[in-house]
Amino acid sequence: MNPRKNCASGPTGLVYSTDVGRTCPLCRRAIAACICAVKPVDKGDGVVRVSRETQGRGGKAVTVVRGLGLEAQALAVLGKRLKSACGAGGTAKDGVLEVQGDHVDKVIEWLQKEGQVVKRSGG
Repeated sequence: MNPRKNCASGPTGLVYSTDVGRTCPLCRRAIAACICAVKPVDKGDGVVRVSRETQGRGGKAVTVVRGLGLEAQALAVLGKRLKSACGAGGTAKDGVLEVQGDHVDKVIEWLQKEGQVVKRSGG
């Protein structure tokens, strides 16, 4: 049995190119320009939900913002502005913004000033 057969990149998938660096094994484009991994943005119901989570983070609180319905790049820009307003770090991934710390009230207020319909979710 060929050990490369069960590899995620496939039996003959190109993983790295000296021209563009890491490549997608399916479309063979640079990872940054991959067209097969682009997921359509879920617009949801138009309501942004803000919650505080600690699960899976060693007891540390994180403010989570879901339902913005933005492309990855626009989400990163909005996330940077939001993190700056809160004075905290965080990340933007998979359509979800995470801001380190318990900043739910600040985030709700900031997003409402930006014209978003916001709801507090969770406990």
